[in-house]
Amino acid sequence: MSNSNTSVQPYLFFGGRCEEALEFYRSALGAEVEMLSRFKDAPEAGMTQPGMENKVMHASFRIGETLLMASDGRCDGEPRFEGFSLSITVPDEEKADRVFNALADGGKITMPLEKTFWAPKFGMLEDRFGVGWMVSVQHKP
Repeated sequence: MSNSNTSVQPYLFFGGRCEEALEFYRSALGAEVEMLSRFKDAPEAGMTQPGMENKVMHASFRIGETLLMASDGRCDGEPRFEGFSLSITVPDEEKADRVFNALADGGKITMPLEKTFWAPKFGMLEDRFGVGWMVSVQHKP
């Protein structure tokens, strides 16, 4: 198998808060929604549980060079984003402060943004949706 056409994208299930999350990432990170379809747009009738017609069945959005995908999923309670974090690298400390503070709004800081031996600034947090983030300033040798 050739790896030249292979790619991996995170797919996040927001349990009914997908549209809110997309708007949050748009304002916090400049995310651009490339595609969004709702359950009511599905060609097959019966895919939608009553009350979910306007929920997000599938969306793809871009943050910088990275494509991510998202959905409301089955809207079956609080989503749990455990066992991984999204790592975002920015070019300078000013942008790191801006991105970190924007993502932390309504969330929980797990490691403050500070100088480390591997980066001018690095910090970790959970955003208001429970998604883990690691914010780094690009290391310049």
